[in-house]
Amino acid sequence: MKSSMRYLLPLALFLGVVVFLFKGLSLNPREVPSPLVGKAAPDFDIPQLHNSEARFSNKEMLGQVWLLNVWASWCVACRHEHPVLVELEKQNIVPIYGLNYKDSQQDGIRWLRQFGNPYVLSGQDPEGDVGFDYGVYGVPETYLIDKEGIIRHKFIGPVVPDDIEQIIKPMVQELSL
Repeated sequence: MKSSMRYLLPLALFLGVVVFLFKGLSLNPREVPSPLVGKAAPDFDIPQLHNSEARFSNKEMLGQVWLLNVWASWCVACRHEHPVLVELEKQNIVPIYGLNYKDSQQDGIRWLRQFGNPYVLSGQDPEGDVGFDYGVYGVPETYLIDKEGIIRHKFIGPVVPDDIEQIIKPMVQELSL
């Protein structure tokens, strides 16, 4: 009896670990809960990417529904997302503002010239301070922000066409009323 108990405890621990692994594998990594959803977007006042003398502040966005897309020229996933944002901009559904994250001004401008610029404007966040305040895990990330400056949704990873149809369009329509 004693020797069988010696094997039951490790077996029970092993089975517990297996259950947790299978549970973790079933989770969607794009659905990491954000403590900022439903709360006021953190304030920022940063230089614009194309004109360092001009400023970009989220307070200027009050009164409109908008997207804040965090991107970088060095980001491979941003390259996959970018055509989707360019197409979204053409649909004129919601203004898209960029946050050029931990990138050089020259590289960011060059990247937008090469791939197109879906942004009303982009702000510079070379040290990642604004991204830190927004809880950026990695780029790209996109925030849907309402007229009162409240974050209503956070997209982790590239925005895809289904996100536009199933989440962005309906939410923008609802929040614009």
